[in-house]
Amino acid sequence: MIASDQDELEISIASQADDPLVGDPLADDIDARIEQQLEAERAKDLLRFSTAGSVDDGKSTLIGRLLYDSRNVYDDHIRSVTHNAAIDFAQLTDGLRAEREQGITIDVAYRYFSTPKRKFIIADTPGHEQYTRNMATGASTADVAIVLVDARKGILDQTRRHACIAALLGIPTVIAAINKMDLVDFSQEVYDRYHRDLQALATRLEIPELIAVPVSALEGDNIVHRSQRIPWYDGPSLLELLETVPLAIERLNTGLRFPVQRVLRPHQDFRGFAGQIAAGTVRPGDEIVALPSGRRTRVRSISTWDGELASAHAPQSVVLTLEDETDLSRGEMIASAADAPHRTRHFEATVVWMNAKPLRPGAAYLLKHTTQSVRAQVLEIRSRIDVEQLDERATDQLALNDIGKIVLETSRTLLADVYRENRTTGSFILIDPADNATAGAGMIRSIADANESDSAAHRSIRGLLVLGDRSRLASQLEASLLQEGALVLRTRAAVAPSLLTIARLGAVVIVESDEAGPIALTAVNGSNTAPNELSFDNPEKILSELQRLAALPIGEDSNVYGLGI
Repeated sequence: MIASDQDELEISIASQADDPLVGDPLADDIDARIEQQLEAERAKDLLRFSTAGSVDDGKSTLIGRLLYDSRNVYDDHIRSVTHNAAIDFAQLTDGLRAEREQGITIDVAYRYFSTPKRKFIIADTPGHEQYTRNMATGASTADVAIVLVDARKGILDQTRRHACIAALLGIPTVIAAINKMDLVDFSQEVYDRYHRDLQALATRLEIPELIAVPVSALEGDNIVHRSQRIPWYDGPSLLELLETVPLAIERLNTGLRFPVQRVLRPHQDFRGFAGQIAAGTVRPGDEIVALPSGRRTRVRSISTWDGELASAHAPQSVVLTLEDETDLSRGEMIASAADAPHRTRHFEATVVWMNAKPLRPGAAYLLKHTTQSVRAQVLEIRSRIDVEQLDERATDQLALNDIGKIVLETSRTLLADVYRENRTTGSFILIDPADNATAGAGMIRSIADANESDSAAHRSIRGLLVLGDRSRLASQLEASLLQEGALVLRTRAAVAPSLLTIARLGAVVIVESDEAGPIALTAVNGSNTAPNELSFDNPEKILSELQRLAALPIGEDSNVYGLGI
C-alpha cells in the first residue's frame, strides 16, 4: 500500500508530537547551556607557556602530571602510557618513537588544555644542549617560561642557558619549579638555597619577575593542588600561578603594525591588504601610513571571513581596505601615522645560532623579517655570551647553540622595532641561501640612524628600465630617484650588455628612444636578465617595483606577489 502525501504529513506531525525533544523546554534549556559554555570558553584568556631546564630535570613529567591532575587527558591515552599499574607521565607529551626509546625530549611538543579560569598552550621543550635551538623555537611565542631545577643537582649550565634564552626572548615572567623535592625530604634549606641563586640569576639576566615554587612532578606535590607535605611553603601551586599570572598586553598598547602578506583584488572595485596584525589596534577611520612610500591615508574597512569588524587587534588576521588608492605589496607595512616603526638597514641584534656551520663576519644570508625576505651581511660579531659566567666574550665566530651579539646590514630597508618594544617586528631569522636551512634566530637590540640607513638603501635600487618615447615619465622618474638618493643614468643609447653592467654596479639605467614601445624593466639581482613588460606607467608604481626587486634574494626575480593589479 502506498501512502499519500497527506498520510505522510500526518505521520510526520504525529512523530514530532511523540518526540520528547521537539518543543521540550528542557531540551531548549540544554541547548542554551551548551551555547553559554562555548561562549564562556571562547571568552577565556589564552596563556602560552614553555618549559625549560637541563636534561632529566623532569619537564615532561611535570607537564604530564599537570595534564593528568587537571583532568585534561583522555582515558585511552592514560591506558597507553600505564605500565605495571604506574603512569609514565613523561610519555603523555613525548610522542616521538626516539623520545620514548631514549627517555628524552627531542622535538618541541605542543599541548592544549583548559581550566575554568583560562586556556593554555604548552610548549614542552628539550633539555639536551644539542637541542637548544628547539627550546628557543618553542619559547619564542611564550608569555611565561617554567624553568625546572633538579633539587638534587641545582642550577646547571643548561639551566642558565635556557634562562638566558628566556630573558633574551623577552618573556616577562619566569616560574622556577624546584622539582624532585621528595628526593631531598622536602627540605626548606635546599629550597631556600636554590631560590637565592635563582633570584641572583634573574637579576643578572634582567628578568622582570621570577617566582620559585617547590614541587614534585612525579608525586604531584604543588602541581595542581597545594601540597600537605610542604608546610613551610604557603604560596600558590603551579597551576594557580598559571591561572593568575598577568598576560602581556604590550602588543595592544603600541602603535599599529600590519605587515602586508597578500594583496587581494578579486575584481576591479575591490583592493584589500591581507595580513596579521603584529601590534596595536585598528578601526575604520584611523589615520595610517603606508611604508616604505610614506603615503598617508585612512582605513576604510576591516574585513574577515565572518564579515566586517568595528575594530581589530593583535594577533587577528584581517583584510584592510584604504580610503585612497595606495600602492602596497607583500613585505611592506601599514602602520600608525602617529607611531611608525624605524626604517633601517643597519642594526645590532642578539642571535641564537642554530646551524652546524659557524657564523663568521662577512657571511651573507637571507633575512626573513615579518613578511619580507632580504639579503643580509654580517658586518661584525661583537661578542659571545658565556652562559656559565653570564658575561660577554670576544670571538670571531659563533658555533652551534652559541648566543652572541652581531651587527647586520640588509640590502633593503626594514620596517622594524627593537625587540623589547615589539616581539614580532623586532625579531627575524637568518636562512642559509645554499640549502634554505634556518641558520639562526635574532632579536633586534638597537637600530642605527634611520636617515643614514635609508640613504644607503636607496642607493641599492638598480635595474635597466626601457621607457621608449616617454620623456615626461623619464624626467619624473629621474627626479624621484635622485631625490631618494639613487644613482641614475639616463640615455638614448641602444640597449647593450654594457648598460646591464652599469645597472649591476648599482645604478638605475633609464633608456629612451623615438619609438613608442612597451615599458620594460630588467632586474639585475638574479640570473634571469630577460626584460619584463610593465602594464602601468605610473612613476610611483615603477619606483615601488624597483624597490621590491632590490629586496629579492639572488635568483628570485619573478613577480610572484606582484603589485596586486
